[in-house]
Amino acid sequence: MTALDPRDTDVADSPLAPLAPPAPVTPSAADLDGGLSGDLDDGEGENDGDDGGSVLGRRYRALTLGIVSVVSLIAFEASAVNTAMPVAARALDGVELYAYAFTAYFTASLFAMALSGEWCDRRGPLAPLFAGIAAFGAGLVVSGSAQNMWTFVGGRAVQGIGGGLVIVSLYVLVGRAYPQRLQPAVLASFSAAWVLPVIVGPLVAGTVTERAGWRWVFLSIPVLILLPLAVMLPTLRKVERGRRSPAMNRRRILLALAVASGAGLLQYAGQDLAWISLVPAAAGLALLVPCVLRLLPRGTFRAARGLPSVVLLRGIAAGSFLGAESFVPLMLVTERGLSATAAGLSLTGGGLTWALGSYTQSRPRLEPYRERLMSAGMVLMATAIALVPLALLDSVPAWVVAVAWVIGGYGMGLVISSGSVLLLKLSGPDEAGSNSASLQVSDALGNITLVGLSGVLFVAFGGGSVAAGHAGAEAAGSVSAGTGHAGAFAAVYVAMAAVALVGAAVTARLRPVARSGGTTVAP
Repeated sequence: MTALDPRDTDVADSPLAPLAPPAPVTPSAADLDGGLSGDLDDGEGENDGDDGGSVLGRRYRALTLGIVSVVSLIAFEASAVNTAMPVAARALDGVELYAYAFTAYFTASLFAMALSGEWCDRRGPLAPLFAGIAAFGAGLVVSGSAQNMWTFVGGRAVQGIGGGLVIVSLYVLVGRAYPQRLQPAVLASFSAAWVLPVIVGPLVAGTVTERAGWRWVFLSIPVLILLPLAVMLPTLRKVERGRRSPAMNRRRILLALAVASGAGLLQYAGQDLAWISLVPAAAGLALLVPCVLRLLPRGTFRAARGLPSVVLLRGIAAGSFLGAESFVPLMLVTERGLSATAAGLSLTGGGLTWALGSYTQSRPRLEPYRERLMSAGMVLMATAIALVPLALLDSVPAWVVAVAWVIGGYGMGLVISSGSVLLLKLSGPDEAGSNSASLQVSDALGNITLVGLSGVLFVAFGGGSVAAGHAGAEAAGSVSAGTGHAGAFAAVYVAMAAVALVGAAVTARLRPVARSGGTTVAP
């Protein structure tokens, strides 16, 4: 599960679509108002049954199938990378940079999302969509052909740029190409598009890794991108660009670039625990802190009641879960000797229960208990993460990880979806867009920071010296068990479980303070 993880299924009640990783992206008013007058929605055929009555009617079928195909490929890539990553890192002798392979994607996508939003407003969604798909494919090729770990990480960063451009432009495209009555159905299909890849992704990627080598997991996906493009292209040409803003908001783009650069410098400093690392660490903090404070609601980092705590919790939940999840396949391959396929499949149940948790919280009768659901979800996540290091004991079966991730996935479904609902409830009509962007930034920043912290802990406790494995490891996708670095993995899981418990405490601050006159205030 990566940053682009749209498994939040509570879209029927909201115009905001869940973004993955992570947070909903709301098209601007210009996108929605100007776009609804486009060529795909000319007012004809509104009640013509198959022509314009559904997202799979004749008018929208090709576009819907193309969009769902693109999201499915992103989902497949996410699950496939988790499966192939341990073998790739060992083959490239770069286990000490393992966390970088994930954070490079998130860091680059954080900047690309801000760029894509401004680009869409000025030129329409088609240019950033095609540029993003091209960058995503190029990044896969760079990673798949890399001869060293730093090149591999660079390819992942290029992928992140592509992913950030694509996911935002897709949501804007939905706002412009579909009438408002059909948008919830299209957005719901985004979540549905994750189910099959989560099931088959680890199996396919593991089989390819074991039979043909990990490189083909990356090199084969760009070819698959051509199909949805061919399906969508005729319809995309009819999409009206809509209103254009006179110029890009360069300030917001520069803020996002500064945040991404600062996070990257901090990660670099954390991987080299020497005195000289204080220089990039100080530069990273100087860039990161003031810019993040401008991008997030006031009071976020002190967990002020109401909206700031909702935004803070989103980053804590996403980051702690992914910080632990990123190291699960590596642990199962190196410490328990599992194949890449089996290690990847251990995470499959979490993807399915994530969707189930999202469905659970959407029931109307549970609405009065939303904050309690989020608290329960964070406790379930902390419990799941704390159970994972039990698999480091030879006396404990490795399938305990799969059971733990079933529990944790359900908790994530409760928390992530409920956070989106609460955000809308606490936002005025003219604040939903900016607040959604803040949620997205928190999500990405949580992933970058906590996955990076996991990498620092892993290296600090000796995990970076995990051997490259036997000569046939790259082809076989498995190695002998017990490399003697259980402490490094345990440090990661204990820390992420502790962070999840902090998130559980933050849930007590989600409800704003009630004041006289029926108003609420978040101090």
